[in-house]
Amino acid sequence: MKNIIVFGPPGSGKGTYSSRIAPKLNIPHISTGDIFRQEISAQSELGKRIEEMVKTGALVPDETVIEVVKKRLEQEDAQNGYILDGFPRTIKQAEMLEEFTSIDIVINLSIPEDILMEKALARRICEKCENVYNIADINRDGINMPPLMPEKEGVCDKCSGVLIQRKDDNEETIKDRLQTYKNQSEPLIEYFKEKEIVRDVKVVGPPEVMVPIIMEELKK
Repeated sequence: MKNIIVFGPPGSGKGTYSSRIAPKLNIPHISTGDIFRQEISAQSELGKRIEEMVKTGALVPDETVIEVVKKRLEQEDAQNGYILDGFPRTIKQAEMLEEFTSIDIVINLSIPEDILMEKALARRICEKCENVYNIADINRDGINMPPLMPEKEGVCDKCSGVLIQRKDDNEETIKDRLQTYKNQSEPLIEYFKEKEIVRDVKVVGPPEVMVPIIMEELKK
């Protein structure tokens, strides 16, 4: 059994890697954002509360986030382990999480900020199905990340929707996101390093390169 957390700054690929690693380990990939969307879509009591907070621009409080995660981890498919993607975000959340589960390994992804910025500015998203593409072709400083292009320029392969650049994928917003992550994650990484469960992993390539590297770290 392995209970895993994957940390990494916005655009580091933590969601992509987690979603590819989880089936190999036969455990679920759990993202709080995905759970929120599912609860809202189902219009559960919890979903209605979260929807109201999101509408008013309020942050979802720790107690509600933990309630959502606990409910998800109690499901049958998570009894042999799980991958938490980008959660917890604060030491308080980590402490609350550890009241009902234990963490075996923390994968801490790192990638230079200028590469993250280039990737984020080059991201394109289908306005219909939200499938993600990237037009950046990065090959420098030991990092090789070819573009992820659609078969037809500007058109989604999955649903033929139009590819757009999100309004918040701009330099100022991306810098803010990265700074917020840095402020939150640094004390959290130190918290888990004291438990000697952190594995630092440098992002050097696309998923087909990174997934085997992360899998090796998980075997150690």
